[in-house]
Amino acid sequence: MADEMGLFEVMYNCRAMRRIRPDAVPEDLLLKLVDAANQAPSGSNVQNGRWILVRSREQKERLAELNRKVFEAYVAGNRADALPHQSAEARQRMLGAVRWQAEHFAEIPVLIIACLELGAGPRRDSFSAGAGAGGSIWPGVQNLLLAARALGLAATPTTFAIADRAAAKDVLGLPDTIEPFCLIPVGYPKGNFGPVTRKPVSEIMRWDRWS
Repeated sequence: MADEMGLFEVMYNCRAMRRIRPDAVPEDLLLKLVDAANQAPSGSNVQNGRWILVRSREQKERLAELNRKVFEAYVAGNRADALPHQSAEARQRMLGAVRWQAEHFAEIPVLIIACLELGAGPRRDSFSAGAGAGGSIWPGVQNLLLAARALGLAATPTTFAIADRAAAKDVLGLPDTIEPFCLIPVGYPKGNFGPVTRKPVSEIMRWDRWS
């Protein structure tokens, strides 16, 4: 069973899957994803993560338009040159998947928006702009991604559709006290899951001091 995968197996095989079938995802699985996200830690244990699941075609089309605008700017300034850890061919495949997602955004079964309820007043503005806020929502996003992989669902975080935060909040009907941080398209993958490719640990860590 997909949901019997071991924790490390899930983490090492949680590949970005942007090509998603239009088939509906059962509501009980979606609730299971949010429940998994809700188990993550938050600053001072305030538990202020908030989650919006968009299934309405009209709503998805509005978010797709916001996503398209940022995608076009992204592609215009993004060449498919090789990176030190990624070949030009692999990078071209990644950009192709991002393009596919932009072109089929409204057909994806559900778009999950990870938000934080930050409260009112000056503290809200300073907190939302700093690293502290992200520390209370990104662990939940990662929990959701791992839970999706364990359940055989494709899920990859993006910020394109919420880059224009005011427009995104208008589409989602968010009050001033709730800020969107991430959007995760979710559904059954068109392709096959596989292992992620990452730099070796020896390149990314040091003991005690960097130099």
